[in-house]
Amino acid sequence: MKDKFYAYIQQLQDNITAKLEEVDGKAKFRQDIWERPEGGGGRTRVLENGNVFEKGGVNISAVHGPLPKAMQAYFGVGEVDFYACGLSLVIHPENPFVPTVHANWRYFEMYDKQGNTVDSWFGGGQDLTPYYLFDEDAAHFHKTCKAACDKHNPDFYPDFKKQCDAYFWNTHRNEARGIGGLFFDRCKGTESFSIEQWYNFVTEVGNSFLEAYVPIVERRKDIRYNDANRNWQEIRRGRYVEFNLVHDKGTLFGLKTNGRIESILMSLPPHVQWIYDHQPEPGSDEERLITVLKNPKDWI
Repeated sequence: MKDKFYAYIQQLQDNITAKLEEVDGKAKFRQDIWERPEGGGGRTRVLENGNVFEKGGVNISAVHGPLPKAMQAYFGVGEVDFYACGLSLVIHPENPFVPTVHANWRYFEMYDKQGNTVDSWFGGGQDLTPYYLFDEDAAHFHKTCKAACDKHNPDFYPDFKKQCDAYFWNTHRNEARGIGGLFFDRCKGTESFSIEQWYNFVTEVGNSFLEAYVPIVERRKDIRYNDANRNWQEIRRGRYVEFNLVHDKGTLFGLKTNGRIESILMSLPPHVQWIYDHQPEPGSDEERLITVLKNPKDWI
């Protein structure tokens, strides 16, 4: 399964980066191949200063070796070995009317000291972070997520949408990072839903990503914007940074397993502002966004 999924994310990375370069029309992804001293490595692709995308990263990795002490405590296990592979992406557009997007699809195995697999699971999801809220964009993103889920289980979309709203919650701000999507973790094979079926589901979601995001980019990328719009985008990007550095489990896992720091932090936007006690104008589009982020909506 690990070889099968790694082959899948290699191809998915190629598909996504090719399409995003086509949409941008200017910038190309720079590729770095890296190795992890303890075992494994990855292929990082980063795009910067394009016509449409200010910064974007689409990374794959496959790392293995002894599970570090900090992660042993997190998983509640003793001395075991692990294997983890996945694709992680974050796209930060230039235009404030185009939303930031994040997605991740991953597979994890754990082994005893005799090399026997003692646990394995899938995880992942995709979520949207707009700076200006267009209801039709939010609905499109969520409908695409639901369509992918419904092919496998009608309960998946409502369950994983709820998990997404809970996970991407900036508790210290009491607001969501964005308008959600899907989030799932520790998806293990059972008699009723095998690990092979989880593979089929996760790859279905991965294959839906471009359909969920690209039409939104195409609709919004040519909207004219001013300095005030850009300032708001950079202020909201600050909240994005806060979540990734304070709450995100993937960032934590990478830092505690000696992951490649440039790849881990590629998710951070290039231009960000923190304004003391910033409050949007009453009745403004900016205030409407904040209101929605404090009360996650059913977009379908």
